[in-house]
Amino acid sequence: MWTLVSFVFFTALVAIISWYMTKSEDLSTNKGYFLAGRSLTGVVIAGSLILTNLSAEQLVGLNGNGFSSGLNAMSWEATSGITLVFMALIFLPRYLKGGFTTIPEFLEVRFDKGTRNLVTALFLMSLALVTLPIVLYAGGIALNSLFNVSELLSISDSQALFLVIAATGIIGGIYAIFGGLKAVAVSDTINGIGLLIGGCMIPFLGLHVLGDGSIIEGFDKLVINSADRMNVMEGVGNNIPFSTIFTGMLLVNTFYWCTNQQIVQRAFGAKNLKEGQKGVLYAGFIKMAVPFILVIPGIIAYELYADQISHQDSAYSILVANVLPGPLVGFFGAVLFGAVLSSFNSALNSASTMFCLNWYKPVVKKDISDKELVRVGKIFGVAIGIFSIIVAPMIANAPDGLYSFMKSIMGFFNIPTLTVVLMGFVTKRVPAIGAKIAIYFFIIAYAIHTFVYPFPIHYLHIYGILFVLCIIIMLISGKIAPRKEAYVEKSTGEVDLESWKYAKPISGIIATTLVYMYVVFSPLGIIYQGENYGLRLLVITGIYIVVTIITYFVILKKFNKSFLEEQAK
Repeated sequence: MWTLVSFVFFTALVAIISWYMTKSEDLSTNKGYFLAGRSLTGVVIAGSLILTNLSAEQLVGLNGNGFSSGLNAMSWEATSGITLVFMALIFLPRYLKGGFTTIPEFLEVRFDKGTRNLVTALFLMSLALVTLPIVLYAGGIALNSLFNVSELLSISDSQALFLVIAATGIIGGIYAIFGGLKAVAVSDTINGIGLLIGGCMIPFLGLHVLGDGSIIEGFDKLVINSADRMNVMEGVGNNIPFSTIFTGMLLVNTFYWCTNQQIVQRAFGAKNLKEGQKGVLYAGFIKMAVPFILVIPGIIAYELYADQISHQDSAYSILVANVLPGPLVGFFGAVLFGAVLSSFNSALNSASTMFCLNWYKPVVKKDISDKELVRVGKIFGVAIGIFSIIVAPMIANAPDGLYSFMKSIMGFFNIPTLTVVLMGFVTKRVPAIGAKIAIYFFIIAYAIHTFVYPFPIHYLHIYGILFVLCIIIMLISGKIAPRKEAYVEKSTGEVDLESWKYAKPISGIIATTLVYMYVVFSPLGIIYQGENYGLRLLVITGIYIVVTIITYFVILKKFNKSFLEEQAK
């Protein structure tokens, strides 16, 4: 009874606060509805970025990878910090300078309308066929297991799963369709606080149980008895080789944090570049700690309940059900529900934005009013939301786990998009035909590898190889048939483009923190050192602190000097 009451209370509280904070917003204009009126601050952007990213497919999928292969699964999350640095220092200033609302809008300006339409189609297909259904499916698995819905309502597991999926889709749709980006961002921030609190509780409680009442002894058991799984460099089974960090994994994360409409739309809504950079880099810091929430619990579940877990994607739910005190299950369920809603409504809002601004208005009805365009966006959001609810239960358990399945399938959409956006930034003469050929080449080549002749190479390395080939194709096209006029970035003056004073120093700290994490959880650090790991940890931490402080002040001094010289000119 108390579980249900606490779940309903926390969920309703988030909805009421979000409504109160956005009730005065003007949602009749496309910038008000799709970009929150360009009014988002750094804290709100960071909260929305993290909650859009963290959802059931992360909690379920990455902890499932942690259960099966160990801490090397954290590479997906830890390396995100570096790509968020790319976003803050390289991508975001250019996006805001051009006043862009969507990624395809930039591609239209840089290449042509055909490239815009092609990438819009890729985005919409990835959202409708992969992102939205998988978010709902993973949320359904977690919530159904946590609350035992089938037993509670005396229905079958499949019926319970569909019921949870439908409820999530409907409530998430209400946020996104009727509240616009501001309501999505505010609810994300509130849920983000709850998710960080609830997410951190699980590993601590798990270590407490593993250590027979002592968290420290529980961690000792992980480091000493599960050294193979705690080794970030190799792991068990090695389904994510360390070398993939420098090829496909870096590319996937760069796409996700720098060119994925679902994510970057939050930064597009920044009131100025300073607030946008703050939000992005705050999120980068949080991502450094996320592996503790998203991977370590999976390893704890292996140590405690390996004999109870038949499939890796059920590891997290089983751990939560066993270690979380009864009165807190409702709170955690509400937090998890909020995380699912966040990813779902964010994707839904992005899909409506791209459909309206990159296809309906420029192709179907150019003179459409803002009010009517918003109405079309809401109708499209309802349609794609219903489609996702229908498709979600059809997703079968993937043999390598939900998260790996999602990342491998998304390759059809994400790497080609990243390639053309990146080349659009760094080249001036590459023509639209080069971008289109590169996109079609990647999709066809990856389809051959996936469905016809799978090469004996990890799919993340395949991403890297095809990415390089696509760049070569685009460069060759720029030599054979270059643009008649070189592309020149133009400033719309919509937002203040002054950089945040601490953007580069904070970026340096993120980089040193990433190196520190990899050193600590490797044979160079505390792994395979037995009970003597404590001294090594202290020494490495001391070196990290000194290097980080030096890095911060050196970069800050250099930035201030260059800034003053620029102002003097």
